[in-house]
Amino acid sequence: MRHRQAIALAAVALVGLTGCDGPDPNNLETYYDDPVPTSAPPPVTEAPVSPAKAAPVTPPPVVPDAGRLAEQALLSDADVAGEGVQPGSGEASGCLADGPSAASRTATWRYPTGSVLSHRVVAFPDRSAAQAVAENECPGKPVTVPGQPGVERQQAWCEGKTCTVLLARGSLVSELTVSASTEARAVDAAKRLLPAMAAKLAAQP
Repeated sequence: MRHRQAIALAAVALVGLTGCDGPDPNNLETYYDDPVPTSAPPPVTEAPVSPAKAAPVTPPPVVPDAGRLAEQALLSDADVAGEGVQPGSGEASGCLADGPSAASRTATWRYPTGSVLSHRVVAFPDRSAAQAVAENECPGKPVTVPGQPGVERQQAWCEGKTCTVLLARGSLVSELTVSASTEARAVDAAKRLLPAMAAKLAAQP
């Protein structure tokens, strides 16, 4: 009987020793399996950067036609009707130098007495009209005529019986030349036509 008890005790002791080799339920390193690695988060793709909006293209300014401007500022038959003149050929000799880049228009009339009235408008696309008049040299003696509103520069000369008046505004020079029987008559005719000349210049852009 005692022999059987000894064998039973030995068996229990063996089982206890064998159980110590197993995982310890209180040991987290042995009780749980290695954690399953989670998948990496998908890469963040940046939204495409929209290209900067192109600056609006400003159209170049419209440059008025020089010849057309000169024509529009030219005195008409109606403007000089009060002088009793008729359209005629030939020109009274003016004194304004225009240059290769300038555009001009000319109209000529004749008095019953044979005197000549000539009007020329010159457009300077590359410089101001006032500068063109300031740099111009006319022969003869300066004369005084009434100043005109809106005109940037005004000059007048007489050489013998031919008198010339220059009015400058913007890019246009209005040149009136009168060749009469006397200097006084030429100056008087120019004075009468100055307001019409200035009004034509003021009407241009």
